[in-house]
Amino acid sequence: MANNQIILDLQLACKNLHGLPNRKLFRSWMRNIFFTYKKKIELTIRIVDVKEMRYLNWYYLGKNCPTNVLSFPFVSPLGIKSPLLGDIVLCRQVIEHESKKRNVPSTSAHWAHMMIHGSLHLLGYNHLLDEEAILMKRTEISILQQCGYQTCCSIIHR
Repeated sequence: MANNQIILDLQLACKNLHGLPNRKLFRSWMRNIFFTYKKKIELTIRIVDVKEMRYLNWYYLGKNCPTNVLSFPFVSPLGIKSPLLGDIVLCRQVIEHESKKRNVPSTSAHWAHMMIHGSLHLLGYNHLLDEEAILMKRTEISILQQCGYQTCCSIIHR
């Protein structure tokens, strides 16, 4: 997919920006995730702190705790075509904590994994049923390897 077919709105809404993946890295992951798409893709990625993620998880899912990633698919009104897939919200502290806790050799591998996971949700993947979870896990591992990472960590979803 040509770079001009990926529109990325990267929102850095966390206090500490040191060590975050940059726009170039996110675009690289997006090319690997959406490599089969021939159409333009637009995606918002928002990196937040624990406080905002806890609120979003409570407001949308009724869970009073922060999580690593949330996805919000965009549903276009009837008759209107849009390249917008939706929004992915990533929590810096949760992702970094999980990386350390699981001894992930590369923090960027876990960032990529969470980006892949959130993107697959936007594409309709889910992990509510065992069969869905197995398919999603296999797809995540395949894309992680396409991004140049060995498997990131044991794939656990909250």
